[in-house]
Amino acid sequence: MPEPSPTLKRRGRLFRAGAAFFVLLALAGYLVVQYVTGGTGKPGCKVVSGKAGEEAYEFTPEQAVNAATIAAVGTGRGMPERAVAIALATSIQESGLRNIRHGDRDSLGLFQQRPSQGWGTQKQILDPTYAAGIFYEHLAKVKGYTKLPLTVAAQRVQRSGFPEAYAKHEPDAVLLAAALTGDSPATLTCQGRIDATTTQAAGPDAVRAALVRDFGRDALQPAGAEVSARSKPTPSPTVSTQPGSRTVTLPVTAGKGVAKGRSVGQRGWQLAHWAVANSSALHIERVSYGGREWTAGNTDSQWRTTGTQGASGAEKDADAVRIVTGQ
Repeated sequence: MPEPSPTLKRRGRLFRAGAAFFVLLALAGYLVVQYVTGGTGKPGCKVVSGKAGEEAYEFTPEQAVNAATIAAVGTGRGMPERAVAIALATSIQESGLRNIRHGDRDSLGLFQQRPSQGWGTQKQILDPTYAAGIFYEHLAKVKGYTKLPLTVAAQRVQRSGFPEAYAKHEPDAVLLAAALTGDSPATLTCQGRIDATTTQAAGPDAVRAALVRDFGRDALQPAGAEVSARSKPTPSPTVSTQPGSRTVTLPVTAGKGVAKGRSVGQRGWQLAHWAVANSSALHIERVSYGGREWTAGNTDSQWRTTGTQGASGAEKDADAVRIVTGQ
């Protein structure tokens, strides 16, 4: 076989060099994406019971945002944790905790509520805050609902054609409710990576708007609110930020904002878990409360003890939830 000409040899070397360059370029791009997004695989969240050996529930950032909204609306109405568990189990069954725009006949949203049956307009039902509120409004009218089997209480609100369907979701809903009402501290984690399907705006203002959306203005105005020296006091929620800072500070004190029957600690952990649940959507990088800290992008995404844990540092850190945004 004749030996290749020098021209062909040069072309071969150039081809191999070009191929190697594009491989390196692709690898560099991949590494940049992984650095920005925090790891491989799809973004995800997880809640555990806090007891060794117990089951966990894994869900997506989209589901986490909706579940956190459902819990916030419930506690904001003074509903007990059992009510939140009923609402979460109902939404898991009806929509998979997704705000869908379709369903049986004219059913819509998180709870598959129907405009034709008096649940509200299409626009209202597709607002997760409204949908959760109207569900709780109907649930509160069910006599003794906290003592009823979960599937029975849910069915008396929903009037579903499958009345037993809610029961299978009770274990997951109970885990979620305990975390998202703050009853089970440091049990909800997310990878915190950016998810294009749920991403909203970013920065402290976006966090403030989302807090108002879910908790309302009045619930975020406890006494002793921090006010920046260069900002004018306003009736806005106590989400304090220093000019140019990416940190949002939520004071957690007894009084306004802490519902009757709930402790300051429960309130603080509800806000902290809410922030983690919204981390992908709002580009939240770090959340700290009660001497514990969650950081986006960690391989295990766990709550870790901070340096303030010892020597009464946890008590000092328990007066506020601190949220650090990506922008």
